[in-house]
Amino acid sequence: MDAMDYGPSATPRALATEAVHAGRDDLASLGLHAPPIDLSTTYPSYDARAEAARIDEFATTGARLDGPPVYARLDNPTVARFEEALARLEGTESAVAFASGMAALTAVLLARASQGLRHVVAVRPLYGCSDHLLDAGLLGTEVTWTDPAGIAGAIRPDTGLVMVESPANPTLAEADLRALAHSCGSVPLLVDNTFATPVLQRPVEQGARIVLHSATKYLGGHGDVMGGVVACDEEFARTLRQVRFATGGVLHPLAGYLLLRGLATLPVRVRAASGTAAELVRRLATDPRIARVHYPRIGGAMIAFEVYGDPHDVIAGVRLITPAVSLGSVDTLIQHPASISHRIVAEGDRRSAGVSDRLLRMSVGLEDVEDLWRDLTQALSAPPAAPLRAAAPAAAGRPVGVPRPAVR
Repeated sequence: MDAMDYGPSATPRALATEAVHAGRDDLASLGLHAPPIDLSTTYPSYDARAEAARIDEFATTGARLDGPPVYARLDNPTVARFEEALARLEGTESAVAFASGMAALTAVLLARASQGLRHVVAVRPLYGCSDHLLDAGLLGTEVTWTDPAGIAGAIRPDTGLVMVESPANPTLAEADLRALAHSCGSVPLLVDNTFATPVLQRPVEQGARIVLHSATKYLGGHGDVMGGVVACDEEFARTLRQVRFATGGVLHPLAGYLLLRGLATLPVRVRAASGTAAELVRRLATDPRIARVHYPRIGGAMIAFEVYGDPHDVIAGVRLITPAVSLGSVDTLIQHPASISHRIVAEGDRRSAGVSDRLLRMSVGLEDVEDLWRDLTQALSAPPAAPLRAAAPAAAGRPVGVPRPAVR
């Protein structure tokens, strides 16, 4: 996964090199070193007939316009640089950026629904708000929840999408993407790749046709920018651009600049944080206070673990680690999914997907491992702030109180 080739005339470059240079290839010829930020909301044109023809072309095809964008809701040069870079890293023809990860998923669902394909097959767990958007039918979609083995049987003539998150939020369960893509047949497989990033896996290489990111997380990497992006082929990207224009879920140019800058250090950040996470997993797996540790085979900087004690006491006891939602920042965050990120999912659905009430999710940052372990172990040993709550029943096949922790 180190060498990347983008066409017969291209010289393959390593992912780390692409992360630094993709979206910036023209800067030297422009006499620039850093990418410019184009904050314009509108662009002047003295030829209204030509402008009308360009707008008609976009309305018909959704292709990116040659020349100035006319209006910022159609396109933006700074955002386009980020889109080009992310597409290069994911190995897709195109990418389309949005104001948030949820705006990106919304656009995908609307794009498929516009073709009369309102049915979605999905595998739990997903990010809690993705689960809610599908389950509540807010966009007129209908969802069938299934396990990976049931995908082929759940597909209908009006199925527009199969959706999976791997590693999953928050249990870090992994799916065999190649097998899933085979089960999908002609229906596009969408993979939420937020946790893994293209540093750890590129789903299109395993048969996925659509890759979703909450760019707020690892792609930005510093907890200071919100965005979403869909990597896909150019045909679907054209429809997504039309949806973005119609609905207005555009990414701000400053966010596009920050996300492009974040991509430059993405491989370094992910690999460094993953090394620290793996060491914390090793220690947690032998800690008598821990009932179970979840960690994906592909590695990464996300950890989930279930405690014998009260998880709320751990949240209240950390001092260096920040108790907060979100993930993928340079600093370490911890949260209780059943209370926050997956609170919107019905309790029975949460538990059947393995999201127990004693599960904690931690996004490991770039701090020194000894400092993180010191903070975590003192929080695990902190005296309870209130009487312990009753242990949640274990989901089927996922015992909470196993005698020895199981790493997965």
